[in-house]
Amino acid sequence: MNEQLHVQNAECRYSSDIHRNERPNACEVCKKKFSEKSKLIRHQCIHTGEHPYSCDFCKKEFRHQRSLKTHQRIHSSERPYSCDVCNKAFRIKSILITHQRVHSGERPYSCDVCNKAFRIRSILITHQRVHSSERPYSCDVCKREFRHQSSLRSHQHVHSGERPYKCDVCNKAFRTKSNLITHQRVHSGERPYSCDVCKKEFAQQSTLIEHQRIHTGECPYSCDLCKKEFRHQRSLKTHQRVHSSERPYSCDVCNKAFRIKSNLIRHQRIHSSEHPYSCDVCKKEFRHQNNLKTHQRVHSSERPYSCDVCKREFRHQSNLRAHQRVHSGERPYKCDVCKREFRHQSNLRAHHRVHSGERPYSCDVCKKEFRHQKSLKTHQHVHSSERPYSCDVCNKAFRIKSNLIKHQPIHSSECRYTCQVCNKAFSKKRNLITHQRIHSGGRWYNCEGIQ
Repeated sequence: MNEQLHVQNAECRYSSDIHRNERPNACEVCKKKFSEKSKLIRHQCIHTGEHPYSCDFCKKEFRHQRSLKTHQRIHSSERPYSCDVCNKAFRIKSILITHQRVHSGERPYSCDVCNKAFRIRSILITHQRVHSSERPYSCDVCKREFRHQSSLRSHQHVHSGERPYKCDVCNKAFRTKSNLITHQRVHSGERPYSCDVCKKEFAQQSTLIEHQRIHTGECPYSCDLCKKEFRHQRSLKTHQRVHSSERPYSCDVCNKAFRIKSNLIRHQRIHSSEHPYSCDVCKKEFRHQNNLKTHQRVHSSERPYSCDVCKREFRHQSNLRAHQRVHSGERPYKCDVCKREFRHQSNLRAHHRVHSGERPYSCDVCKKEFRHQKSLKTHQHVHSSERPYSCDVCNKAFRIKSNLIKHQPIHSSECRYTCQVCNKAFSKKRNLITHQRIHSGGRWYNCEGIQ
């Protein structure tokens, strides 16, 4: 009976200590105080570095017994704490409490600067480094600094080459677990993020956020030099190379350098002769997918780009932009030698050959050289006897399109000049005068050397 009263008195004293916030047990090292001696003993392990509890399976050591028990659930797969709403189970009770805020919408931790609220306190602490610019974690190798310890760990794999996360389906390895989870959606077809406006679905949340800017028109990234705005940060980085003239991607074969990696990949097909994209209708093959899409408009007759001024339609957006210079009078490409200006960059390149004397296109048959590829094609009709341009009225064929254009007025009312002898009509007066020599028999040009 006396022992029972002693226990009750002890419990009362302990309860009253708690209410009076008495902490009689103080750490000799840091002077921190604790209400219970057992808590002081656990705390002292921080200073001694002692880890008295170890896992029988993996030998990992812990300061506290409860930490060991929680860890052992990894090996036993035990998840004793489950959500009442979605039945998702957790190993640690604190993680369950944090998870339940997903259903309740509770965000108890808010930023003092921007009032952004968070479900988890650790995420708030990490977020606050955005305002303070604090980067407490630095790489031992390259001294790069990070806001998150997890970001540092992922970065260190760059130096070690380690890719600890491997896909069970294709064995592709990744540096970060999040990249593995995103990759696995390639095999599962899962697209958990959908757009509220157009219902388009995405495998990554970041891709959805970028997509939504199409609907909002938001362009949050702007160039410091020219103030041009972009939807994506990577587009801004690529654009900035225009000002810096940086071309970080170079071809192993010809050393030609590019600002964009995708342009290098497309360029390399010139050396490999690879044409991976083919037309379903005519089987013509292309190096680039966008060239195939543009080509397919030949079969569909689609012309999606129209001029606001004259309503003329074009297959290519670049052709529309070039056409609009007809109305604006803009000639943005200037020759360095003679200062002549051109609407198209291709015309400027061709013009440069006038000064350089370059003739890069040569005939396989007679080796004659030309400045322009179209001139070579026209010339090749001489050897093939091909006459691809024919008159719709009389079926007369021509090697050169310009000759067909000159011929066609014969059939129209544009032939205003008529021969009074044979009634043959001409569109140009000088052609009529030349023709009339047939009837006069005259030879109007005499050689002064012959008497």
